Amino acid sequence: MNLGYKSPLYLLSFDHRQSYVTGMFQFEPPLTPDQRKTVAGSKQLIYDGFREAVDDGVPASCAGILVDEEFGAGILRDAIRSGYVTAVSVEKSGSDEFEFEYGEAFAEHIDAFRPTFAKVLVRYNPDGDAALNLRQTARLRQLTDYCRKAAQRFMFELLVPATKVQLEQVQVDNDAYDRRTRPALMRQAVRTLQDAGIEPDIWKIEGLDDREDYEQLVETVRRGGRGEVGCIVLGRDADERRVVAWLETAAQVPGLIGFAVGRTTFWDAITDYESKKLTRPDAVSRIAQCYGERVAIFERARVSGPGAGSDLSETTAPRTMP
Repeated sequence: MNLGYKSPLYLLSFDHRQSYVTGMFQFEPPLTPDQRKTVAGSKQLIYDGFREAVDDGVPASCAGILVDEEFGAGILRDAIRSGYVTAVSVEKSGSDEFEFEYGEAFAEHIDAFRPTFAKVLVRYNPDGDAALNLRQTARLRQLTDYCRKAAQRFMFELLVPATKVQLEQVQVDNDAYDRRTRPALMRQAVRTLQDAGIEPDIWKIEGLDDREDYEQLVETVRRGGRGEVGCIVLGRDADERRVVAWLETAAQVPGLIGFAVGRTTFWDAITDYESKKLTRPDAVSRIAQCYGERVAIFERARVSGPGAGSDLSETTAPRTMP
């Protein structure tokens, strides 16, 4: 059913495209060659920060990157050669509806790299637009079928945005939606997608505040013989305090094997470098330090918390298939 993945996994995510190009650089597509070079160069800086963090002690067997092909093809090739875990995004950037970045040629682009994971980001609310959900599910089934046939691991980033009605039920309070409504919707979304034949090896999930919500989600993800499937927590551009709380809680739950954090790790460093407040080496070191701190937070919590060590003692080479 699944290849699965149970080893610790600490991803530095920098596959942002449209939001990064417009938000960081104020570039408007189509980009000029010089603009593309600037964006790609900044992603190389982030990758250099990742490598410095590994040199400084982040376990190489658990370290990984999530990056896009458009601006990070060379980075992906170097990371694969270096033996790091790699994930490449396959969804079209900036679209509320999941579509393949390269259309029906999506498999050829994954095959060109053979990353550890083909990763997809999908906004899916089980109580949302039914027709939209059906269209997305059909494309996701294509990806699942390809990954199973090709022995390619599959990572699913699930976002559950609130519907208008759901927000009104919590007085348009996004925090209340996150705490009281989203956890059950996430479980419902996972069950619905699994029943439709969508079978990721890792679910990349939004952070949850309560340990019990994490435990129930893992139980759902692993139901019906899916015991090898893991979950990692994404940062969702939340503030530092909340990201740390999500990681500390998740690390204590068997089945929550790591995280994928991006903008809170690199954004300020890139901003200061672009505005010439930081030299390039200093920007690299700041990213390395921030990523290393995320790893240390998760490691401390999983070692000291309830259920410490469960599910996390194995070490698997990044490209080794069972």
